Amino acid sequence: MFDSNYLPQGLALYQSLITHAYDFHLWVVCMDELVEQQLQQLSLPWVTILPLSQVETGELLAIKPQRTRGEYCWTLTPFTFQAVFDRAPTVERVTYLDADLYFFENPSILLEELAEDRHVLFTEHAYAPEYDQSQISGRFCVQFLTFRRTEKAARIMKWWQDRCLEWCFNRVEDGKFGDQKYLDVWPELFGQDVQIVQQVEKTLAPWNVRFFEQKLEGNLTPVFYHFHGLKIVSPHQIQLYSRYKIGKQGLQLYEIYLQAIHTSLQQIQSIQAPVPYFPLSREVREVLRRWKRSLTQETKFCRIG
Repeated sequence: MFDSNYLPQGLALYQSLITHAYDFHLWVVCMDELVEQQLQQLSLPWVTILPLSQVETGELLAIKPQRTRGEYCWTLTPFTFQAVFDRAPTVERVTYLDADLYFFENPSILLEELAEDRHVLFTEHAYAPEYDQSQISGRFCVQFLTFRRTEKAARIMKWWQDRCLEWCFNRVEDGKFGDQKYLDVWPELFGQDVQIVQQVEKTLAPWNVRFFEQKLEGNLTPVFYHFHGLKIVSPHQIQLYSRYKIGKQGLQLYEIYLQAIHTSLQQIQSIQAPVPYFPLSREVREVLRRWKRSLTQETKFCRIG
């Protein structure tokens, strides 16, 4: 689920699925008309385009004016599974993926943890101790989340949908945060119906990659890496990450991802579309100018091309 601003990341995700997932079908909920048009032009195999209007329900449209664009994306997340189930009667399992994931191994390594008697599979943030944000962002991360086509999974999905319709905002309030902190109560509410991914060392992100590099003595073999915070900030520059210390092995993952982003940009240019980017604010540019020496360990930029 992404708009035209995240098309480079979405295409990189698709490339990684082509390489590692083998038998898959990717459904993309298009958050604006531009990305819908761009994906139609690219005409990617094993991809189904879902215009936003086809996913929105009356309940979603009723609360849409109350949410920011980002908050509305979060509100939509628990509805994306049903959108696929409704359109593909033979599909027995749907996995939601954040657009900025990239696979380094077959996702079946994680999906195999979903036993026959379990109905929902989800992942922990697995924070490094120094970056633990569980109290704010939650123990679990809506990044890789699977629902089966079963009555028990449907009951959990409906519970999540109802909660997000009631409240889904980009702030911490009464133990809630966006669509994500609701997952914290799933083990207690739904018990043996849900399965938490146990291979946390296979689900890496900026907030834990250096921790697992040290713990695994540099032998990092993730199924996926969540490239959270990566932004194309100008036509010639990418912010790789911010606020985290990544480590040598982590940087090697970024090198691979940058090659995928470069390929994505070539695809975008092939349809004569502009490169989307998020320019840094004046305040951030000033901080970088004044404090560049102290930030070099925690903020990393590189040039495109």
